[in-house]
Amino acid sequence: MKIYNTLTKKKEVFKPISEEQVGMYTCGPTVYHYAHIGNLRTYIMEDVLEKELRYEGYNVKRVMNITDVGHLSSDADTGEDKMLKGAKREHKTVMEIAKFYTDAFFDDCNKLNIKRPDVVEPATNCIDDFIKVITKLLDDGYAYIAGGNVYFDTSKLDKYYTLSSHNEEELMVGVRDDVDEDENKKNKTDFVLWFTKSKFDNQELKWDSPWGVGYPGWHIECSCISMKNLGEYLDIHCGGIDNIFPHHTNEIAQSESYLGHKWCNYWFHVHHLNDKSGKMSKSKGDFLTVSLLESKGYDPIVYRMFCLQSHYRKPLEFSYEVMDSVAAGYKKLRNRIAKLNKDGEVNMEAAKEYKQKFIDVVGNDLNTASGITLIYDVLKEDFNDATKFYIIKDFDYVLSLNLTDGEVGANISVDSDLEAYINEMIEKRAAAKKERDFATADGIRDELAAKGIILKDTREGTTYEIQ
Repeated sequence: MKIYNTLTKKKEVFKPISEEQVGMYTCGPTVYHYAHIGNLRTYIMEDVLEKELRYEGYNVKRVMNITDVGHLSSDADTGEDKMLKGAKREHKTVMEIAKFYTDAFFDDCNKLNIKRPDVVEPATNCIDDFIKVITKLLDDGYAYIAGGNVYFDTSKLDKYYTLSSHNEEELMVGVRDDVDEDENKKNKTDFVLWFTKSKFDNQELKWDSPWGVGYPGWHIECSCISMKNLGEYLDIHCGGIDNIFPHHTNEIAQSESYLGHKWCNYWFHVHHLNDKSGKMSKSKGDFLTVSLLESKGYDPIVYRMFCLQSHYRKPLEFSYEVMDSVAAGYKKLRNRIAKLNKDGEVNMEAAKEYKQKFIDVVGNDLNTASGITLIYDVLKEDFNDATKFYIIKDFDYVLSLNLTDGEVGANISVDSDLEAYINEMIEKRAAAKKERDFATADGIRDELAAKGIILKDTREGTTYEIQ
């Protein structure tokens, strides 16, 4: 298997530290709001990576954190606490917010066939672990106390920017916000390990520590949760491309200073999902969620297929026009597979040959688009249907597109949101026809048809059926 390693800036043959187990860590969500589909692109591709590793015979232990404290609105330790922001917005406690959006996140993951990690660890479970690591960093001279907070001293490192292409002259103060520089820091790249001087009067989550009552910085959480569950040596660390700096850069700095040796061998990063206005972000206000896609009539698995048709290291632009095209193609593919005669003897030699072809393409830095193309190649083969079905089902362990679950639309139920969407589109089509704008009317009909919603014009009005 080959994966692109952000650490070395090249594609490498994957060599695990131990033959017994591959340790895989993925940065989890900060649970102050719903995950948008840009966030979920990263989790989909991490899911494919884990499943491809398992498909190739590796025993994987995957760990994910849940950030329920310590993540400020700027990655540079400034701005508003995201969890407090969510609590204020909804007039709930921080832990109520954390519980609700953690459940919502995993509900979205289920809809997208994203496997739950073997270990899911909330940051609030690990306060003693944070204190233990910070104490050693202070004792070893890698950290200092200033203004009541504990900071990591990046000047102690020969190579702070190992993972990113930043240099000190290029570094902006505040990564996501325009913020004032923290005057407590010795160096502008230093980062908070433990806050004791919070600017939030009503900060709910605080714990006793040797340095005063406070709470951990965001970056220390992932290092400690990974080391707690996967030990001192890590095979693969995953996340979105925006995590490279400063979050993952800071993880390397503190982890390797604490351990005294190299920590993680492979860094896997997924590129942004954009819309026409640029990168998707919760800070814009409105953002696309799985529930919103469902309300517009899309099966969430269509979004997964949309992601798999592009390479994870390339920016991907979302549009409903492309989603409609993917939905139509997905429906045709599913229905074609459903018509295969599953009776008969499987040609295991052919299955073995195609399994190797799948490993050759998807195992080559997750070329999932070529993996999907292989399905069409299988369908064109002259061996029997039972063999074709067997091979496609085998591929779908990794792709997880529900390809062998039968015809699309066979068991679709129309909930209130979908019904409201269909009726709204019928009204828009009627208005367009009244204005003699037949191009728009036909476009609406075709958009619904791509989702398996067929309109029928009758004397009594327009009706629909789900196919």
